[in-house]
Amino acid sequence: MTTVVQKFGGTSVGNVTKIKRVAERIKRKMDEGKKVVTVVSAMGKSTDKLVELANDITDSPDPREMDMLLTTGEQVTISLVVMALKEMGVDAVSLTGWQAGIETEDVHQDARITDIKTENVQQHLDEGKAVLVAGFQGVSETGDITTLGRGGSDTTAVALAAALKAESCSIYTDVTGVFTADPRYVKNARKLDGISYDEMLELANLGAGVLHPRAVEFAKNYNVSLIVRSSMEDVEGTIVEEEAPMEQNLIVRGLAFEEDVTKITIERLPNQYDTMSNLFSLLAEQGISVDIIIQQMTADHGLNVSFSIDTASLGKALDVLHNNKVNLCYSTIRHESTLAKVSIVGSGMVSNPGVAADMFTVLSDEEVAIKMVSTSEIAVSAVVPEQDMVKAVEALHSFFGLDAKEKAKIEAVKA
Repeated sequence: MTTVVQKFGGTSVGNVTKIKRVAERIKRKMDEGKKVVTVVSAMGKSTDKLVELANDITDSPDPREMDMLLTTGEQVTISLVVMALKEMGVDAVSLTGWQAGIETEDVHQDARITDIKTENVQQHLDEGKAVLVAGFQGVSETGDITTLGRGGSDTTAVALAAALKAESCSIYTDVTGVFTADPRYVKNARKLDGISYDEMLELANLGAGVLHPRAVEFAKNYNVSLIVRSSMEDVEGTIVEEEAPMEQNLIVRGLAFEEDVTKITIERLPNQYDTMSNLFSLLAEQGISVDIIIQQMTADHGLNVSFSIDTASLGKALDVLHNNKVNLCYSTIRHESTLAKVSIVGSGMVSNPGVAADMFTVLSDEEVAIKMVSTSEIAVSAVVPEQDMVKAVEALHSFFGLDAKEKAKIEAVKA
């Protein structure tokens, strides 16, 4: 008997009806002769409600106690799914992250998995039980409960699949697979049959919310067969694998975008070898993530440095910079908010020069101002005014042949 791992997100277990539907899916898979491990998230918006409770008590909740609090959400779900399975006559057991042997670094609220001891899970599987594991959580070497950050249940599932050498890992969501762009914003977005690990990792890091980046990293590093599919519809999903089949003439495979971007510019920094190190070390020490960075030399040989951050971090970033003005020796700080980042992703870019130029031409034709740019081998990103984000994405999506109607043309030619 082979082992399969499944993961169901919060919307897929949001009420009793949905929980019973998940239990039915688990039973069907076991009836096919599979050993089944299922990872679940907290029900619906229950994690948000727990965060609100903590914030009602204090403006600065202790990270360790937040992990203690938030992990209760997944424990509720695993217990209810097991109850539903037992009502169907299926032997099942629920396991917290630490009972499932998930060990993490000693960090709260955003820990990384360091090891998985599979003995307990494997024993229950060998006994013929369905195993329900609470996602998003583990235990540190000091015995503290830890959490893996938002979206961490994806990582739990893929890591378990790798450790158990599972046949596959299916991520069940409220969409039918990985789309060329977020279908909530782009009406002509279409589902991809397959996508490579590298392309999916770029999309996830650039704002596509369908998979957690660490989950994709695990899948790539351990060659886990990863499938994104719908928990509501019985349709084929999207396979994430090392080499995805290339569709005809498809250089760009997908677009990602994110709102609430702020550009900060620090003017007239000293042109010294340690300037950049000092600046970004200060920000990193305060947990401020920096994205795109641009450095320019001024006429008098000073430095102007611009970088982008999440707008939610603006206040903290400005405090750090103002408090260290004497040490950093800069002249002024400017910042611009209400920006967004738009990115195109595709492994075909490596062998097709001119893709970035095409992107900039499209944005120019749409009269979209480009504030910042960054590139990698398979991605190009541009920071643009937030009000132009959807217009920019739709224009790029159409230009690079990603619209649903283009897929229909391709299929017609094949027929």
